[in-house]
Amino acid sequence: QVQLVESGGGLVQAGGSLSLSCAASGRSFSSYLIAWFRQAPGKEREFVVVINSSGGWRHYADSVKGRFTISRDNFKSTVALQMNSLKPEDTAVYYCNANRPMRTYWGQGTQVTVSS
Repeated sequence: QVQLVESGGGLVQAGGSLSLSCAASGRSFSSYLIAWFRQAPGKEREFVVVINSSGGWRHYADSVKGRFTISRDNFKSTVALQMNSLKPEDTAVYYCNANRPMRTYWGQGTQVTVSS
């Protein structure tokens, strides 16, 4: 069982930066793939980025490549998403997702709003 809590969302102007955090509790956090998804108003939830258990492999959606950076600290059971050069189209609720085969957990989401 893993519980996830996102934080760090807020309002920022276009071109600015935010850092999101996903704090996890429960056993075996280090064995999970961790992903970020986002969902904008009126749109389907979309994949943003995923990081493997060791933190040595990452895959980003094309829309955020070069602007977002994911990292994890398994000692602290946290995952960070550094978001730079933010655009209005990045506005969404951002969700942390933990995955193992046949298991998935979601956080409650944190709102990111990027103004023009």
